[in-house]
Amino acid sequence: MIILIREKNQKAFSYLYDNYSKALFGVINSVINDIEEAEDVLQKTFLKIWNNFDSYDTAKGRLYTWMLNIARNLAIDSTRSKHEKIKSKIHSTSDNVYKFENILRTEDNTHDTIGLNTILNGLKEDHKSIIDLAYFEGYTQEEISKKLNLPLGTVKTKVRQALLKLRELAKKEIIN
Repeated sequence: MIILIREKNQKAFSYLYDNYSKALFGVINSVINDIEEAEDVLQKTFLKIWNNFDSYDTAKGRLYTWMLNIARNLAIDSTRSKHEKIKSKIHSTSDNVYKFENILRTEDNTHDTIGLNTILNGLKEDHKSIIDLAYFEGYTQEEISKKLNLPLGTVKTKVRQALLKLRELAKKEIIN
């Protein structure tokens, strides 16, 4: 299939879309939490996959992981862009974009599309909240540091620990 997609075979790409769009949409929607915007980002994701498929290297990772990273990054970019637009509109107030936190908060069931809830529930609560902020709400580690009133080094350490634990939990989930 990878060879066919590299050759710009539309049937292979349709197969890719049919089999991965729901999972990618779940991830995008968990970051954006706006169905119309999430659909736009999903379309941009597949356009980027189509236009940049030559940059996919099978030696560096699985196709799904590569596509997931594109989707997540575009969703985060879209969220940040939205935040910047909102910030510019209200820049005269001392409030910041985090007032919109509740709007952007993910619903637990959106992670279920690809079974992430089960895996995320295996994390310690502090690790889970950091992963939620970083990967589903688009916060940078520096922003998380300020939001949780933790030193930046602590946030980085906890993100690393959480990712290692997630890898371990994902392997167990795949085996089961």
